[in-house]
Amino acid sequence: MPDAPRPERPAGPDWTALDALPAGASGDQVWAALGAGGLTARAYRDGPAGAGVDIGGLAGLLTAVDARFSIAATLSVSVQLATALPVLATGTAPAAGHALEQALSGRTTVSLAASDVTAGTDLTALRTEVRIEDGALVVTGGKNWIANATTAGHHLVLARHRPGRHFTHFTWVLVPADAPGVAVIPADSALFADSGTGHLTFDGVRVGQDHVLGRVGFGLPLFARHIATERLAGAQWGVSLCRRTLRDTQRRLAARAHGDGTLWDLDAVRQRLARCLLRLRELEALVAQFGEPVVSRYDATAAATLKAAAGATVGEVLAECGQLWGAAGFTTGGIQEVRAQAALFGIGGGANEVVLGALADAAESILAEPARPDVPR
Repeated sequence: MPDAPRPERPAGPDWTALDALPAGASGDQVWAALGAGGLTARAYRDGPAGAGVDIGGLAGLLTAVDARFSIAATLSVSVQLATALPVLATGTAPAAGHALEQALSGRTTVSLAASDVTAGTDLTALRTEVRIEDGALVVTGGKNWIANATTAGHHLVLARHRPGRHFTHFTWVLVPADAPGVAVIPADSALFADSGTGHLTFDGVRVGQDHVLGRVGFGLPLFARHIATERLAGAQWGVSLCRRTLRDTQRRLAARAHGDGTLWDLDAVRQRLARCLLRLRELEALVAQFGEPVVSRYDATAAATLKAAAGATVGEVLAECGQLWGAAGFTTGGIQEVRAQAALFGIGGGANEVVLGALADAAESILAEPARPDVPR
């Protein structure tokens, strides 16, 4: 943002590999630096992606990336850390193991090709299909708005192997990006170019039967498990984004002359920023409360709570800060551009309306939960 000091760096790990990159680095460049610096594995328990996410390690990585690079580049990293690599780790064949090793080391990126051209986030309506033909898997269909599509060495493709909407009719398939029949078109989005977002088509792409990830028919349960982790990651990232944006905004207000003092001396301005601080504290508390249920038992209701809260909080905080920055916020790379990118929090990984619907479905069980002993009745 213009006139704002460089964000403070999180203490702890050696982020030299990231500090060597320019602020405008793309997602694949950031991913390569994380892998080369041995930092990617910090997001997981004991290192390997299949061992489950480490809450503190994942938050630390996202905070470090968010402090240095664009929302688009951070999106590229977040999707891989929270969802793509854990799904890839369910593959037991050498092809999956090799792809996972390459991704962890930063030598390639991986895309999570779930949302379908014809179905969007209604995954049970997707038409991308996989069938067995002459001893091989044949993948046909298309996926839109996929992060890392233009840079990935492998695509993780959610496809149906049987007609109908039953949750057992879908399977994950590992598709090399250079396989004949794979085509990618960069998305027409300057806002998210650094995330490698694009549209994929699969025209009779043939891969070996050992390219199934997880078990046949377990595609949707596997997705549901790891989208929960992605929603936790989004909430953690939202905390980091809101905190640094509020810090930069408060500093600007305190330095901007107004009358005999500064803008920060105005009570109305202080109260507006204080309301944002309250939203930040609320999101932090929800992450602290629901992080463990998400990583330990993939609690879908907890994940939906975090996703809904992050979408609302980021939207409110960025909108308020955009107003407080005034005309300077419209500078290239300024708060208004960041605000436009941050609209992703209310759409990607399940729109606000979708996750609020999930919370409504769980209303009876949520309201039946016993009161916490530290909360007055």
